[in-house]
Amino acid sequence: MRAKETAERIRSMEVRGAAEIARQAAIALKEEALAYPEMDIQGFKLAMNGSKGMLLASRPTAISLWNGVEFVTKGMNDVQELEAAREMIVKNADIFVKRSQDALANIGKMGAKRLRPGSRVMTHCNSKAAIAAIVEAHRQGKVKEAIATESRPWRQGILTANDLSEAGVPTTLIVDSAVRHLMKDIDAVFVGADTICSNGVLINKIGTSQLALMAHEARVPFYVCAETFKFSPKTMSGDMVEIEERDATEIIKPGEVPSSVRIFNPVFDATPPEYIDSIITEIGVVPPYAAYEIIVSEFGQGSIFME
Repeated sequence: MRAKETAERIRSMEVRGAAEIARQAAIALKEEALAYPEMDIQGFKLAMNGSKGMLLASRPTAISLWNGVEFVTKGMNDVQELEAAREMIVKNADIFVKRSQDALANIGKMGAKRLRPGSRVMTHCNSKAAIAAIVEAHRQGKVKEAIATESRPWRQGILTANDLSEAGVPTTLIVDSAVRHLMKDIDAVFVGADTICSNGVLINKIGTSQLALMAHEARVPFYVCAETFKFSPKTMSGDMVEIEERDATEIIKPGEVPSSVRIFNPVFDATPPEYIDSIITEIGVVPPYAAYEIIVSEFGQGSIFME
């Protein structure tokens, strides 16, 4: 699938989940490279950079998307031969997709170790990494029940409930406002991540910070399941994470409220590191304040100055 169509599918929420967005963008760049018809290296670079910009604009908050397209196109501008540049893009895309898929298995195994037999686990939105941990823990006989929030307005929790149920995990779907009512009976919360900042702040689906606060209040461990490409090198150089706001029609129908009523529909919120027990990555379980070290280790000190 080419970049323009993929960008539209990301923008329209047909493709969801930070990791899946990044994988689809990597695949789209690979397809663009393979389909480029000319023999002009400068034209190829111009076309690839245009596709890259189009994909990045489709979901500005998800650092996984930025890291993914940067990984796929890294070194392209230094190559002077078309076929070498094309092969580089294809190889980088294949490496990124495989690594992101392999990461889920590692996160699942490490996440399962954080639970005891008979646990009731809550999750929010639709995180493949969090689901991997819950499913692996259930396979080990540790999960009594999974609680999935509905996650309005797009109700991604229904996807999560289906994924968990198909894996054989006893699952209950709840409305978002029931979280505090149930938290006293929960043993752990597992969520995913859209972006992890260098100071350990988690940017994730709106409502995540409320779950973290309620878990903290009830002394329930709150775990973030995130591949290392969810960590943001851009925040190390002072960049702020843009919180995307989507159209009002996602939450109301035309005419339901007077035109004078402002509708606020943010997609993400920020969870402070003091409410996060650990971040479970494919390279290990780390405290949120280790985000700086993860970024330098994975992306290099030079990533601080990347544009």
